Amino acid sequence: MGDPNDLCAFLDDAWRHLQRGVADSRSPARYPAFATVAAGGTPEVRTVALRGASRSQSMLQVHTDIATSKVVALQHSPKAAFLVWLPRADLQIRITTTVDILTGSDIDQHWDRIPEGSRVSYGTHPTPGSLISDAYAYEKPSNRERFAVLSCSILFIDLVQLGVRHRRAGFSHENDWSGKWLAP
Repeated sequence: MGDPNDLCAFLDDAWRHLQRGVADSRSPARYPAFATVAAGGTPEVRTVALRGASRSQSMLQVHTDIATSKVVALQHSPKAAFLVWLPRADLQIRITTTVDILTGSDIDQHWDRIPEGSRVSYGTHPTPGSLISDAYAYEKPSNRERFAVLSCSILFIDLVQLGVRHRRAGFSHENDWSGKWLAP
């Protein structure tokens, strides 16, 4: 590690991990926790696969089935949070976002890149979360109409690195990503 007070390097490191998560399915950043709030106010969190990370656009992307509870929650309140834990780096990345749910022909290029065998993640019948009679009382047909991309515009990034002396910093879109040190 270089200068522990270098905020830019701290943020650079976080973005390297996020971009590696998109490119490398073995990276712990590939599978962040994704939190939303249901219409009734109940927090909901689940693991998602990170499919895009663009620093220049301040954006993360996730693919989902349009019939999931996360989409219903986002239709009610389009805010979500990501949590990534990187054990080797002792680094926690928390990201607050606003989410646009993209569907239709706008996302054809995303669908075209999904391997045939993975397309069954979009179209579960009955819909995800429905009661079923036994563990395997469902089908997983591929259904393009149920595929959506969650385009998550980043508002705030909170980084905590554990060590003999912990470090924590916050970076805000409002402040053009200039960071501020925070008490860990």
